[in-house]
Formats: sequence, C-alpha cells, structure tokens
Amino acid sequence: MSHSFSVTSFFLPSWIILFLSGCGEPGMEEPGPTASYNEFPLLEASIQELQSKMELGELSSQQITELYLDRILAIDKDGPKLNSVIEINPDALEIAAAMDEERAAGMVRGPMHGIPVMIKDNIDTADQMMTTAGATALIGNYAKEDAFLVKKLRESGAVLLGKTNLSEWANFRSFKSSSGWSSRGGQTKNPYVLDRNPCGSSSGSGAAVSANLCAVTIGTETNGSIVCPSNANGVVGIKPTVGLISRSGVIPISFSQDTAGPMARSVSDAALFMGALVGVDDRDSKSKESAGHSHDDYTQFLNEDGLRGKRIGVWTSKLSMHYGVEPAMESILKRMEEAGAVLVGLDEIVPDSGDMGGKSFLRMQYEFKDGLNKYLETASPSSGVKTLADIIAHNRENEAEAMPYFKMGILELSETRGDLQEDKYLDIRDSITDRTREGIDEAMSSHDLDAIFAPTGGPAWCSDPVNGDRGVGGSSSPCAWAGYPIITVPAASVHGLPLGVSFMGRAWSEGELIEIAYGFEQLTQARKAPEFLPTIQY
Repeated sequence: MSHSFSVTSFFLPSWIILFLSGCGEPGMEEPGPTASYNEFPLLEASIQELQSKMELGELSSQQITELYLDRILAIDKDGPKLNSVIEINPDALEIAAAMDEERAAGMVRGPMHGIPVMIKDNIDTADQMMTTAGATALIGNYAKEDAFLVKKLRESGAVLLGKTNLSEWANFRSFKSSSGWSSRGGQTKNPYVLDRNPCGSSSGSGAAVSANLCAVTIGTETNGSIVCPSNANGVVGIKPTVGLISRSGVIPISFSQDTAGPMARSVSDAALFMGALVGVDDRDSKSKESAGHSHDDYTQFLNEDGLRGKRIGVWTSKLSMHYGVEPAMESILKRMEEAGAVLVGLDEIVPDSGDMGGKSFLRMQYEFKDGLNKYLETASPSSGVKTLADIIAHNRENEAEAMPYFKMGILELSETRGDLQEDKYLDIRDSITDRTREGIDEAMSSHDLDAIFAPTGGPAWCSDPVNGDRGVGGSSSPCAWAGYPIITVPAASVHGLPLGVSFMGRAWSEGELIEIAYGFEQLTQARKAPEFLPTIQY
C-alpha cells in the first residue's frame, strides 16, 4: 500500500522554511522549567479517572475545580500566559459544591457529573459571564437564557468553569487575521511552542484542554474551526453533522454550516462528552433533523480494534500539503494497513467542485448578516449595538482598541449583502450542500468506504497579528460545505508541533467515525502533553 500512496518530493520554497524557524516575540519571557508546569496531579486525567477519584472519595468536584482554577492562574494568566481563558465563571465552585452534595445524597446524574468544562465565548450562558465572540463591541452582553447546549451541560451535572478565547467573531472579521486573537482576549498561544499559532477559531478551547486547564472543552466550527485548533494543539476534536448539536444561543456565522462540538485529550473523553450535548431543540430547525440519529452514549462505539476490516479512502492530494506531513502520513498509513484497515486511494472527494469555496463564502456572508442581526435584537452589550452596521460603526469609532492590527473587511463585505430572499443567495444556498453531499456519498458508495482519511493540516505557524495567518492547508472544507462529520485525532509531530489526521463520513455517521478514530488512537498513542517551549530551537 505504501508504494501506491508514495508522494513525490517537491522543492521546498523559502516561505515554507520560515514556518519552522524561530519566531519568538521580542522580549517574550521565557518560561521556567517545563517540568514544573507538568507536575500537576490531574495531568492528562480522563473523565473516567476523575469520576473514579470522586467515587472513591479521593477528591471532590470542588477540589478538582480548585485544582483546575489554580492551574489556569499558573499557566494561562501567569507563567506561559496562554491567554486561552477569556473569563472564569464566578459560580464554578458553587456549582461543584452542589454536585458534591448530590453525590453524597446518592444522586449522580451521569458520567459528566462534577466534571469541569469550558466553552467558547460565542455561546450564551445565563449567568455572571458575558458572551462576546471576543469583540469589544459585545462587552457587557449578559445572555438572558442559556444556549440549548449549555442547558444540556447543566442537566448533565458538568461544572461550567469558564469561557475560552477565540478568533474574534469566530474568524469572520478580516482577510488578514491572526487566529486566536480577539480584541477582548488578546492572542491565544500554542502550549507546545508559545510563539506558534493555536489555529482558530476555537483557539482557546484547543489550547486550554491541551494544557490541562480543564477536563474537556466545546468549540464551534463553520469550516475548520474545531479540527484546525485540535490539530495545532494536539487534541481530539469532533465536528458533528450539522444539527446533531443545537446552535440556538450560539452567535452565528452560517445557518448552513455552523455546529458546536467537543474537544478533548482523548477519543473516549470526546465521545463521552458528546453524549451530553446532543438533543432535539425546537429553536433550531436543523436540530430537528437529528431525531433518531443521535445517541446518549457514544462510548458504545469505542473499539480498540476499530480499524480492522474498515475500508478507508485516502485523500491522496492532501498527503503532500507540507514536507513534514508527507513522511508522517506514509508511516501512519502503513501502520493502519497492518492493523487491518483496507486503504483505497482517492484523488479528490468532491470532483469538479469548481468555485465551491467562493460560493460557500458568499453564502456565509448572507447568513452571517441575517443571523447576527437576529442575535443582536435581544442582546444587551454595553455599547448598545443592535445590528452588524452598528458593530462596524463601533469598530471605526474605537479603532485603537477594536482594530489595533488587522481590520474588518469581512464584516464590511457581509453588510453589503441583502436579505435571504435575494436570488443571488437562493441560487447557491442549497446547491453547495447538495453538490458536496453527492460527491462525498458517491466517493464512499463507489468504493464501499466506511470513512475518508486525510491529514487535518500542517504544523502550527508563527503567530503574526501584523501579516496574518500563514497556514499550509487543511482538509475540512468538503465536510463543512456538506454539513458532514469529521473527527481529528493526534497522529504525529514535526519539530515538536502536533499533527492530526481526520476521519470523515456521511451524515449522522459519528458512531462509525468514533470507532475508527478510537482504533487509530489506540494504535498510535500520539498525544503528548505540551511543554510550553518558548520557541523552536534551530
């Protein structure tokens, strides 16, 4: 198999070499001995291990929460200063104490009972925390109602520890943005190498869970915003079928493509966490489509031998996206074959897609303007903004604070779009989803595939708010356009920077993908705790 998938060597241009040279910020403080940061009693602790400690009386939820809060201070606010946490929940210890009281009374709600989690700062919580999408324009926005997925979290007994930083407006603001930067939260750093980018837009969620600041996190994705930060931060990310997890109460970009999803240090934690998030929500019509397709317990799909006998299509054109990816993928594919997977080469998974990316971007502009204006109707930020036009005006009036680096070309372009009845929008709205679904379904049916495989992306690039992101590619777009699921799993590393691989499938195939991803994870055991290195030595 390895011969049929060998990739031709290619000339390495100087601009790619720059990605792997040092890129430390001038005057950046070098952290102390990394061992001190990883001498943490809950380092790499799984949800199951935390539950065991609580069941045995070794630790209470309140004590676990205190340990994570202390680590946030040591890692995120002091020391390496990750900037991954945008706000701590002042109610966290109170929630944990309540969960301890329930446990003492013999009431355990389920596997998430007493487990500290964090969510991205574009998800509404009806508490003392704001929901701002990282934007200064939304400071003071205290939601009147929990997002549906937050209601599910509270019902599960999870402890809402805080909110994570993100690429402002979920990276739908500027054509030259630095992923992980927001005007409210600053630049999120990559815990493996601090001058590297954590990718976005769920940057804080990826960095926080990787750095062991909580048990699990929630990210959101429109195209790549769960899987890319999972790749860059060495964690597992599940971007589910659009509709499996409700979007009501989540600041929107695209009704057609948006979804939330779990990010975790292991497939088992991600699978367990996802069972607490699913459910039909009358406020989200896409959610209604999930009826009969979701599971309360996704851990039933955890199979150590999950690769055996699976027919997996390999998206060959993605194997050479970066010189460090190529040899890693060759080795990984060989090991997958040895574990019993049957690999089939696919040049492209959506042939003749044409300008699908451009059409999707246009669709997103229309849906962003419509969805954001509807969200802002009931929002109450201190700035008083009520429309996208108000956001743009606020940013212009407060440019030094709101736009010290890159500007807001995508916001301005979106504001020029009309309503959702315009022919320009209607002509492409459904065709993007339909065409990509047909392409993926045809590729899988014609080769009798259980999943499609590709590297999730390349190694993390240097953070640069002046010039913007400089990534080398990714594989998320077809499933983003189709609203189909992807799971990314840590697989290898290049110069100490994590690399992940993605498994993609048809609608509602999360269970099958979890089985394959878990089998892969058990085979490779590639996840390593980050060491907070200041830069790459070269």
